[in-house]
Amino acid sequence: MELGSEEIGVAKWVQRNNKHAGATTNTLPDAKCLFLSVRGTQEVMGIVGIPIVGYSIPDAFEKNLMIAILSECGLSQERIRLQEERNKAALQTQKERLQADLLRAVSHDLRTPLTNIGSNADTLMQKESALDPAIRKKLYTAIYDDTNRLINMTENLLVATHLETDTESFKMRPELIKNVFQSAVVHLDRRAAEHHISVHLEDTTLMAAMNASLIQRVIINIMNNAIQYTPKESKIELRAVKKGNVVQISVTDDGPGIPDDAKRHLFDLFYTAGQGKTDCQRGLGLGLNLCQSIVAMHGGKIDVLDHIPAGTTFQFTLPSVSAEQVK
Repeated sequence: MELGSEEIGVAKWVQRNNKHAGATTNTLPDAKCLFLSVRGTQEVMGIVGIPIVGYSIPDAFEKNLMIAILSECGLSQERIRLQEERNKAALQTQKERLQADLLRAVSHDLRTPLTNIGSNADTLMQKESALDPAIRKKLYTAIYDDTNRLINMTENLLVATHLETDTESFKMRPELIKNVFQSAVVHLDRRAAEHHISVHLEDTTLMAAMNASLIQRVIINIMNNAIQYTPKESKIELRAVKKGNVVQISVTDDGPGIPDDAKRHLFDLFYTAGQGKTDCQRGLGLGLNLCQSIVAMHGGKIDVLDHIPAGTTFQFTLPSVSAEQVK
């Protein structure tokens, strides 16, 4: 039944006074409904209106039973609200800690490549004509590599802060794995040419639900780490296979591998293998933690495994999508 302005007025009175009112009570008895407050320990959590006019009037036992049930509902609702408030406070604390960590990481990680770029550029400006061509090329290459390192670091920072401040804009849609792989491989580090990069797809029509730009960032971070931590001429394989209702994406290398104690901390924020802290020359501090966050937002999980006989495999899953579902 629709509530008129008089009935709504009775409900508001119950909310203000935390007392029952309306039909069958001594307070505002002309109302068509019996209004009961859903009580928490400190305040009214809600109002329940029970139509009385035209219906059988509940006896004392039924009324007391309804009040008891509503009291339990009120306490339960209050516990949920208090838990939400605690979660909100914890999330705010986490965000503030992340912002402080990001600021500290930026101040540390940007300093070295910027210093290197400035120093190498100064050497070229002051002594370019006197430098051996091989040395000049080495300095130019160092500037290029440090610039790319800064670009990659900035991209990771932008994505990380965006995920923290604007999760509502996160959207997933069906994407061809082949297209995502192609876009990611194009943006790999320059040193990818020094390795044997291969891409394997179980099916060229393989699709998954994802935010394509974020998953590209995951693949780029993982593959760049493989490029950085393995010797020249190492084999690095990017692969996708369908397993049940998920698509498993993996990056495998045949490098020296990662110690077991480091595996436990690889996805910790700002952890760097071998040091336990950030280092702009190594770059693991933010990238893998960001990968873990992105994969988790897609409902998947990222793992690091030993590759037999040598090397490392990073793998994660995405929700599989069939061509029929897209249609």
